[in-house]
Amino acid sequence: MRFTRSTLESFRGQSLPDLLGECTRLLFVGINPGLRAVAVQAHFGGGGSNRFYPALYRAGIVDRRIDASAGFLPGDLAHLQERGLGITSLVAGASARAEELTAKELVTGAEALSKRVEGIAPAVVAVLGITAYRTAFAEPQARVGHQPHPLGGASVWVVPNPSGLNRHASLADLADSYREVALAAGIELFSASA
Repeated sequence: MRFTRSTLESFRGQSLPDLLGECTRLLFVGINPGLRAVAVQAHFGGGGSNRFYPALYRAGIVDRRIDASAGFLPGDLAHLQERGLGITSLVAGASARAEELTAKELVTGAEALSKRVEGIAPAVVAVLGITAYRTAFAEPQARVGHQPHPLGGASVWVVPNPSGLNRHASLADLADSYREVALAAGIELFSASA
């Protein structure tokens, strides 16, 4: 599915509904949706550069390769929900890049996220990106991994952001981190895939 730059810009500030099932055990928290993700109405639906779904597959969290670049296939969406996975965003409004967000937007997003987490009641919240986490939660010394303070009753982890712009983390690094949070949430894994 192809979009012109002006068409994508028309999605700026718009949002995606949270992806939640009946029993969300692991809630992934992206920074904010990209323009293309909102256009196709699928979290991490930005196309080939985002490594979120390949990392889930490689970690053994899902049993198939999911491609959300044109939106979710119904079977893939159901599989994510059945696995106890949820996806939300720290900041609801779409932008071309997360760097466009202000510190105030991140802090406000963290406050709203705490209330949402209480209602969703996952075992684990996994925030995708250390820089955004540090700003949003006023934890400038935070490191990737398990965090000392829960959020809305859930254990909090910070894992690497899957964006293709995050060159610090390889696909293997992402898969290892995502596997760790899935196990912490009590999700039984499939055999890890290459």
